[in-house]
Amino acid sequence: MKTLNAPGEALKPTTAITYNPDIEAEIACLTEKLDAVNASGQIPVSPRWLAIQLLEGEDSLLTLFAEPLRSQIEAALAESRTRLQVNYGEDVDLAITDARYTFVHDLAQKALGGAPPPQLNFSDRIDRVVTDKWLGIPIFLALMYLVFNLVQNVAAPFLDYVDGVISGPLTHWVTAVLTFLHTPDWFISLITDGIMAGVGGILVFLPGLLVMYMALAVLEDSGYLARAAFVTDRFMSKLGLHGRSFVPMILGFGCNVPAIYATRTIESRSARLLTGLLIPFMSCSARMPVYVIFGLAFFPHNGDIVIWSLYMLGLIVAALVGIALSRTVFKNSPPGLLLMEMPAYRLPSLKRVMSYAWEQSVSFVRKAGTFILAGTVIFWLLLNLPWGVSNPRDSYFSQVSGAIAPVFAPAGFGEWEPSGALLTGLLAKEMVVSTLSQVYVGETGSGNSVPQASFAEDIRQIVFGFGAATWEAGKQLLEVLTPGITLFTNDDGGGDTALTTILQTEFTPASAFAFLVFVLLYVPCIATVSAQIQEFGWQWALLSVAIMLVVPWTLAVLVYQGGRLLGFA
Repeated sequence: MKTLNAPGEALKPTTAITYNPDIEAEIACLTEKLDAVNASGQIPVSPRWLAIQLLEGEDSLLTLFAEPLRSQIEAALAESRTRLQVNYGEDVDLAITDARYTFVHDLAQKALGGAPPPQLNFSDRIDRVVTDKWLGIPIFLALMYLVFNLVQNVAAPFLDYVDGVISGPLTHWVTAVLTFLHTPDWFISLITDGIMAGVGGILVFLPGLLVMYMALAVLEDSGYLARAAFVTDRFMSKLGLHGRSFVPMILGFGCNVPAIYATRTIESRSARLLTGLLIPFMSCSARMPVYVIFGLAFFPHNGDIVIWSLYMLGLIVAALVGIALSRTVFKNSPPGLLLMEMPAYRLPSLKRVMSYAWEQSVSFVRKAGTFILAGTVIFWLLLNLPWGVSNPRDSYFSQVSGAIAPVFAPAGFGEWEPSGALLTGLLAKEMVVSTLSQVYVGETGSGNSVPQASFAEDIRQIVFGFGAATWEAGKQLLEVLTPGITLFTNDDGGGDTALTTILQTEFTPASAFAFLVFVLLYVPCIATVSAQIQEFGWQWALLSVAIMLVVPWTLAVLVYQGGRLLGFA
């Protein structure tokens, strides 16, 4: 390699890349040992190059040596790394890489005739903060907390509004029309207690999901999510992964199915398999309705913190499982390398953000109108079989759910209702709330005579209720964006839906949080398991299912029993 010199001067050979003195000392030490080995002709490459690669972590190159030479070189390498970690910690490879970039930069400056270095642009100045070694992770966690705060608080008024419209005017109108048509009582029960309680109980949470989709779209369109992948790369390398696995995992927060398919972009098969096993621990948006309804029922003042803690718990459990698998099943897998281009920061486009949120919301509604609709009808039939059963506790569904309920007794929810909700959640996680709505709300509502409001009163509730919800959501948005500053007095009036009111009598705070932990971590929906089978095979899918049965039950029991000791049961 040669450099360009001043005009009229002859070309001179460049000097070799020079690293920091302490790194050079360790390179020389390793090179000396490798030179001694190379005298016998065992090394087909430059000893200095090999020493640098070993210090960077390319341990696979040790396979060039046979025993006992390999053990001797491993011991010398370990000593060198230990001495370097005093000054560099785990970032020896970054220091070596930085020296190379400095060399290339100086070489380019000489070739350009000493042109002044380019000024840092806007994106570079921001990256110095958001990708900082110490600040990057806290900034990422703070942004995720902001997202969940928006979901819990800003969407809550619309959640109450939609619940009131579905359980109020819409149910009144449908019941009146069916009664006018002399429809059989069982058919009215199917429509109101089955379909409207089930599908309606899911659609209630559409405002919260819409807020989450918009927030994630803003982070992606602004260019931040690429930085988040870079920030988490060092952490993921401890799990046998790298930053490229971050993209499928982020997709897992929306839906685990496309996230499983997104692992195809990972070159290493072992990293792809490990990522596919960890993605189900990422809390998909289908679980959000469960978090919101229990958060409103038991943690109305700290619901955002509860939701944030659940997402963080999913990440922590995924990390622990990843470490365990990387040291056992994937013990001999080589580490991956993250290469990606950082897009420039830009102001998010309102059109792109709204388009993404709309597409995801339409997909959610379509799923509620097809798959969940069919599931609620089947579930209603099981609740009413043998035909004519008056008490759901005597139904076939109750019998099946009751058979597995004792398994969950140590976790605090050993009744047939929550056990049955977890069973239907295997079809789709939205079905957990749908089942609870049908079992609790449908059962209690069927025996109560609710005064019917007039048509004009129903219209008034719909119109003025929307205005009130919009005003309250606007106030909550300002509160979230101005932490520590109270702009509006909180009257804390209302906020409970029919389901949250009943849940408060069926669960305790300890059993409610244990139930949330189990919902967070237990077996994903059938569609996700099918995607795992298609991408990785039966064996890996069964391993994933086994892990996601043992881990959530264990943690749920620990949470509940710990809560009892602390007096929350």
